[in-house]
Amino acid sequence: MSVMTVAAMGGGGWLFWQGMRGFQIARLIENTPTAHIRSMAMGLVEVRGRPHARSSMLAPFSGHPCAYWEVDIAVSGRGKSWTTVHRNASGTPFYLEDDTGSALVYPQGAVCRVRNGTEEESFGLQPPSPYAEYLHAHGSFMTAAARLSMMRFRERTIEDGMELFVLGTAEPRSNEIMISEGTGTDGDASLGAKERHRLDQDHVAVIRKGENESTFIISQDKQRDLTTVMRLKAAAMILGGPTLALAGLGYWLLVLAARGHAG
Repeated sequence: MSVMTVAAMGGGGWLFWQGMRGFQIARLIENTPTAHIRSMAMGLVEVRGRPHARSSMLAPFSGHPCAYWEVDIAVSGRGKSWTTVHRNASGTPFYLEDDTGSALVYPQGAVCRVRNGTEEESFGLQPPSPYAEYLHAHGSFMTAAARLSMMRFRERTIEDGMELFVLGTAEPRSNEIMISEGTGTDGDASLGAKERHRLDQDHVAVIRKGENESTFIISQDKQRDLTTVMRLKAAAMILGGPTLALAGLGYWLLVLAARGHAG
C-alpha cells in the first residue's frame, strides 16, 4: 500500500472523526444555558462578559496592550499555499466580567476564535521589526528553506472591553492568585491598582479547561453564529472524510488490479 493511499485513508478517517466531534461540541454549546457569572454553578459553564487584563502585557507583533494574544507564522509553498511552522500564545489569566460579577479565566488549552488581529507577509531573510526580533528570540523552528520563503505573520488579541463568549469548566476560586511566568508582568496592571485589587477580591470562580470535560472555547462570536460555523465546518468534514478515504482505497485497488494484469 503506497504512502499516498495510507495518507488518504487515514486523513479521511481523521476528517470524519473531527466532523462528528464538531457536531457534538455545537450541540453541547446549544444545550448549555448561558449563566450569570455571580450565580453560575461549578462545572461546565457558558458565560458572556467583558475581558480585563490581569497583568500588563503587550502583543508581540503589534505591541498593543491586551488580555491575551496568539500568533502563528507560516511559510509559502507551491501554489502560494501556506504551511504553519510556529504557533504561540500567552498563558496569563485575565478577568471576565458581566453585570453580576467576575471570574478569572486561565486561557491555556482554549480554542480561541477571535477576529481582532493583524496579518502581514514578508520575505524570510529580511523580515521587518518586530518580526525580526521575535524570530531572533523564538526562531529555533526556522530552517534554511523557511528563510528563503515568503513568511506570513498573524496575530490575534483579546483586548479590554470587547464582548466575549466563554464555554469552559468553572472551579472554586483560589485564595492565592498565581500568574504564569514568562507570559505577562504582574506589576502595574492595565486596570490600575485599585480596580485590579477589586477584581482580585471579588471574582467568584476560575474558568479553565476541565479534566473531565475538555471543551474550552473563547470566542468573539455570538452563540448562534459560532454554532452555525461549527456545523457547516463539521458537515464538510463528514462529507469530505469518507470521500477522501474512498479515493485512497480506489487508488489502491487500481494499483492492485494493474499489478495483477502485469503478472
